[in-house]
Amino acid sequence: MTMDLPWLFLFSSLTIAFFLTVTVAQQEPLYHFCLDLNGNFTRNSTYQANLDRLLSSFTLSTSNENGFYNFSSGQGSNIANALALCRGDVNSSDCFTCINNANDELRNRCPYQREAIIWYDYCMFRYTNRTILGVAETSPSFYMWNLNNVTNVDAFNQAVSSLMDNLTNIASTGTSLGKFATGSARIPSLTIYALVQCTPDLEDTVCQSCMSQAIGEIPNYCDRKQGCRVYRPSCNFRFEIERFYNLTASDTAATPSSPPPSTASPPSSPTTTENDSNSSGTTIIISISAAAFALLLISICIFVILRLRKAKLKPQKHEATEVVDEISTVESLQYDFNTIRAATDHFYDGNKLGRGGFGAVYKGTLAGGKLIAVKRLSSDSRQGDLEFKNEVHLMANLQHRNLVRLQGFCLEGDERLLIYEFVPNGSLDKFLFDPVKKAYLNWERRYKIIGGVARGLLYLHQDSRLRIIHRDLKASNILLDAEMTAKIADFGMARLCAVDQTQGATSRIVGTYGYMAPEYAMHGQFSVKSDTFSFGVLVLEILSGQKNSAFHNGSNIEDLLSFAWRNWEAGTAFDLVDPSLRDGPRREVMRCIHIGLLCVQENVAQRPNMGAVVLMLTSDSTTLPLPLEPAFFMHSKTQSAMQLSEDLNSEETTSSRSGNEIAVVSENKLSITDPYPR
Repeated sequence: MTMDLPWLFLFSSLTIAFFLTVTVAQQEPLYHFCLDLNGNFTRNSTYQANLDRLLSSFTLSTSNENGFYNFSSGQGSNIANALALCRGDVNSSDCFTCINNANDELRNRCPYQREAIIWYDYCMFRYTNRTILGVAETSPSFYMWNLNNVTNVDAFNQAVSSLMDNLTNIASTGTSLGKFATGSARIPSLTIYALVQCTPDLEDTVCQSCMSQAIGEIPNYCDRKQGCRVYRPSCNFRFEIERFYNLTASDTAATPSSPPPSTASPPSSPTTTENDSNSSGTTIIISISAAAFALLLISICIFVILRLRKAKLKPQKHEATEVVDEISTVESLQYDFNTIRAATDHFYDGNKLGRGGFGAVYKGTLAGGKLIAVKRLSSDSRQGDLEFKNEVHLMANLQHRNLVRLQGFCLEGDERLLIYEFVPNGSLDKFLFDPVKKAYLNWERRYKIIGGVARGLLYLHQDSRLRIIHRDLKASNILLDAEMTAKIADFGMARLCAVDQTQGATSRIVGTYGYMAPEYAMHGQFSVKSDTFSFGVLVLEILSGQKNSAFHNGSNIEDLLSFAWRNWEAGTAFDLVDPSLRDGPRREVMRCIHIGLLCVQENVAQRPNMGAVVLMLTSDSTTLPLPLEPAFFMHSKTQSAMQLSEDLNSEETTSSRSGNEIAVVSENKLSITDPYPR
């Protein structure tokens, strides 16, 4: 079977021309955030007019030597502020093009948010109605890493540490390129190249602090990786084993004087020291890459067309509700059943750490002395092969300090085992709801747990290569390591979504009542905001030290959300707090109550996303919107839980109905004006 050759040549030529034009003209954004922290603006509002005026004012004539721009339009609450920063090695023409692309793209992606930020390889662009000039901001942030691991880990880490420290010192003092530095370090068999940059409006010490915090995240996200990037609004860095930046005057200056284990110097390349030459070289590389991609696409198209002509179309059955890869993709993690049985002493009851909805969890010790936790699914477990494959696939692809790390799995006969890192302090509920152990959870530890869970969820929702909705976030699924660092566990209910998908629907309701968002419990609609709701419930439990489903107010037992809201309206919200915390920092505690109530709003759109939550927790200067009445608010003790029970009677669930079971939602009321009443 042959194709029409003239048609093929025309198609090929047009495809190559199209991809060359698009690729050279505009890079794809690395990441962006539409922040609803400060709320949305309406069409034709004063803020929109100020923002439009500000964004249209950027022209080539505004270019400056270090690629940093600061704009402002309007005044008061409707002021629009914008910052733009280009990478220090990018020429003015590419910088201008990148910022204009970022300007257009951000307005398309975040049409009504008052605050948004976007990163490209060449530039960063952000706008907001807050004051941001001269303010160091570490959130929102995102991370990227090279998929390949290094072999000589110790030497690599030592060289990276020395190189990054030296570049930070140079960048923080500023150069002709702004607060920007590049350099390289050699170790046996490879060279490490790095770039660091702060916005030039920061004080030297503030830039150093921002960079140090960002670099401190390397072990959390990029351990053993050949390359890593961390991007924050005020600073960023990147290192790779191949040079990714254009050589500038700062490169020689930024080279460490004595990096271990050998001296470091930039590769000699006298023909590429000028920006124009680098730009041309970059264009050639991009053009070749685009042409190769276009030819590959043509080959694929030809192959598909031929197959479609040849094959007879047959109906295919697809599993549209669960996105799961085959376990074969992670076969390297598979353990022999006899190995795990020996490690747990034949699943001896004395090694049992606890029991969940799907089976028991055992402590085990491998032959080399390594401790593990083994989840053994019971034969009558309602977690089927689908959930098991789901959890293996998801956990094998996740790496974050606030997520429990999967070590492996076993699938032999009827036996299905999940092997995790051993987390010595067990689950949060064992501390939080125990009258004796809860005393160990002082304010610093509880605040650290709240922040850790928030960062773990942010990673799942935005920062990981996959977009994951947990769907069963609760105190028993938060584990605590030896330093009381929170680690989110149990991903059997999680849903893997497309990167650009933030919500979905299902007829199969799974999770734990009391932590479920109303739109999910009643209609099967789940989203990243349904995880936010669960997080809000968890925050209020951590603050009160009591279960949402059995909150004790004196001799009365009532609903935690109702109690929190009534006291918030009455100006007595501090009565919610565990008595052992009432000597703690009142403002921090009240801020967390405020955040918890924002997360459990009935209206999905009024709940913050986890990026905004992390920003609220880490920035005291951020103004929080007033919460409205939460979901499941109970007006009186005589109202019945039967309505929700009847609504959910036909739905499948994986847990008992021991959580919040009321679905009586009232009309919204205005909140108090004092955010932290006495």
